[in-house]
Amino acid sequence: MLVAEAKKSVTEISVAEARARLVANSKVILMDVREDHEWLAGHAAEAVHLGKGIFERDLEKMYPDKKTEIIMYCGGGFRSALTCEAAQKMGYRQVYSVIGGYKGLVATGWAVKTGQ
Repeated sequence: MLVAEAKKSVTEISVAEARARLVANSKVILMDVREDHEWLAGHAAEAVHLGKGIFERDLEKMYPDKKTEIIMYCGGGFRSALTCEAAQKMGYRQVYSVIGGYKGLVATGWAVKTGQ
């Protein structure tokens, strides 16, 4: 229910759209919002990590400029919808959730790495 409501107010983009945005603008942030153990097991090579559990606490510290463009992904696209919604409530306007999440990235051959 919460995710369905969040998805109504956030912009979801495909893996291809995420890749195009990252290529077009080197300042775009790709953010993994999964749990620490998921991040360590594998994540997009160029991603930064900010788990959903501490997202609201740390987002403004990491990216104080509310105009920062941030593309978020989780495991399958549900938690990232919630973090996008939270970011919007915090005043961020250029936030996007990747449809299919990490599974979608891996399925398209996105470069991934493990550990920190």
